[in-house]
Amino acid sequence: MDYTELSEQEIIRRDSLKAMRELGIDPYPAAAYEVNITTSQIKEQYNPEEGNLRDISIAGRIMTRRIMGAAAFMEIQDEKGRIQVYIKRDEICPGEDKTMYNTIFKKLLDIGDIVGIKGYAFITQAGELSIHAKELTVLSKSLRVLPIVKEKDGQKYDEFSDPELRYRMRYVDLIVNPQVRETFMKRTQIMNTMRSFFNEHGYMEVETPILQPIPGGAAARPFITHHNALDIPLYLRIANELYLKKLIVGGYTGVYEFAKDFRNEGMDRTHNPEFTVLEIYVAYKDYFWMMEFVEKMIERVALTLHGKTNVTVWGKEIDFKAPFRRLPMLDAIKEYAGVDVAGMNEDELRKVCEKLNVPVSKSMGVGKLIDAIFGEYCEEHLIQPTFITDYPVETSPLTKRHRSNPALTERFELFVNGKELANAYSELNDPIDQLERFKDQIKLKDKGDDEAMFIDMDFVRSLEYGMPPTSGMGIGIDRLTMFMTNSTSIQDVLFFPQMRPEKPVSKSE
Repeated sequence: MDYTELSEQEIIRRDSLKAMRELGIDPYPAAAYEVNITTSQIKEQYNPEEGNLRDISIAGRIMTRRIMGAAAFMEIQDEKGRIQVYIKRDEICPGEDKTMYNTIFKKLLDIGDIVGIKGYAFITQAGELSIHAKELTVLSKSLRVLPIVKEKDGQKYDEFSDPELRYRMRYVDLIVNPQVRETFMKRTQIMNTMRSFFNEHGYMEVETPILQPIPGGAAARPFITHHNALDIPLYLRIANELYLKKLIVGGYTGVYEFAKDFRNEGMDRTHNPEFTVLEIYVAYKDYFWMMEFVEKMIERVALTLHGKTNVTVWGKEIDFKAPFRRLPMLDAIKEYAGVDVAGMNEDELRKVCEKLNVPVSKSMGVGKLIDAIFGEYCEEHLIQPTFITDYPVETSPLTKRHRSNPALTERFELFVNGKELANAYSELNDPIDQLERFKDQIKLKDKGDDEAMFIDMDFVRSLEYGMPPTSGMGIGIDRLTMFMTNSTSIQDVLFFPQMRPEKPVSKSE
């Protein structure tokens, strides 16, 4: 073993590992270890008057140790929390051989090691619920030193709080910052709540391709790869919309998918190149029905997680109680930018953008210019949940034209705290109109818009067989989790966010 790049502590731990093996103790045993209880179950179930929990078998990571000669206390941590363990030499070593206590426990075990404990629950003289150990088993030797958070007079020291380190070494973050584990438990709770809500309505969970020959269903820049056997380019999906709508054509009433999508675009505190989206499509519905469906779903998520609809998000009190405000996009621009852009052509809109100091590019058409004004002047005001409805037809190539204004579409986006959370349509099911809209997207691509959509002729063909009137919705799971857990960065709700490569540490450092 080359120790030149190891710290003193890491060298000591490797020496301890070697010493354990020489004593006949396997520091990484292969056999299963029976665990019959968790730390939280002990706290919930123990009754000191009954003296129950006499045969406990638990496993966890050593987080603190306090050795007092022939007896010791340590704290172990499992998935659910921490508990104190009392260890007495003569109880874990009942015979003449005291090696397990005197050598293994006292000298060769360290904070961070994983052990198994068999014994019984009791209350110490100091009044603390603990486990009285009868047997100690080494389950895994830790070769690196954990950053241990110390607390004194309400102040925390040596916190593992550097964001870059936390995201890069999430496994350490989860060990030493229990609130992080809680965030990810809530994330799973959010998805389970939504899944139950959809299943109650009789909708079916499905899976669709991640590798797609045409990246459809959204305006975004895709990742591209090459399939050697087929000798064709393939794209990581930017959305799963078109495949799900093909299933509606096939005769399903409602389908949904929790999907990993990928977009080769910028990163910031609300965007990651790989993200999770829920998309759902329901036949014989429109966007009015979908608004009610979405607000009820989100209200249920808030109640499940918090027991109330009021949630603090980034210092603001957000009320997720249905119904949410409905505000047409052009009315929002009139309200917050003070300009009526209804019916304006591209030149007129460019003049408005110039007057309002809205940054634009030559590639932008009517829809993107309206969207740019909206983004600059309206989004920041949409703090409470608000459905922005009736988007320009140019920005919504997969959406039905509005039943009372053909320049607009039956689309809404849900905004919370100034950020888009969900996007939904009355889905376009006219194959002739759909093909024309795709052709318009090609013109935008020719103008230099690298986010304009590709033409998916197979999707057009599926519509030619007839798709019933349908409403669809997509919602960002990562962003919803940010709101529901009061997390300020998307990296805080992804186990392993995308990072720049780690810089190699030179030997001189």
